[in-house]
Amino acid sequence: MMTKNKPTPTQSTATPSPSQLIDAKIEALDDWRGAMLARVRSVIKKADPEIVEEVKWRKPSNPNGVPVWEHTGIICTGETYKDKVKLTFAKGASLNDPSGLFNASLEGNARRAIDIHEGDKIDEKALRALIRAAVALNTSHANSRPAGTQKKKKGV
Repeated sequence: MMTKNKPTPTQSTATPSPSQLIDAKIEALDDWRGAMLARVRSVIKKADPEIVEEVKWRKPSNPNGVPVWEHTGIICTGETYKDKVKLTFAKGASLNDPSGLFNASLEGNARRAIDIHEGDKIDEKALRALIRAAVALNTSHANSRPAGTQKKKKGV
């Protein structure tokens, strides 16, 4: 009778969690972008302790995917490019931005973004307020729908 080899305690069979994938992405960015992504991540998590980290859009050219922070829907994503870290707020066009953090994707009907370049300073207080406003928007939309209802898919 054949038996399967069980993994030893030092062998991991679990897939990495989204937080571990984000850690790996930050670690792989061995320049200012990794430090900045880590910093904004910390601000996001402090702004809302119930925020959930996800990783989406993994592909061969981006195996660690895109960090996504959610609370009753997407709050924002954190993408890295050669010259910037971009925080894109899914419903940014619906958010009040009294501090003027949004500086990219300003023409869209839904999203707004914050492009952070090397040497830029982050207004952490304003970013926390923006995160909290996005959470409030998501939760107010979720609470305004009757229980058990979902958005209908087109063509159904």
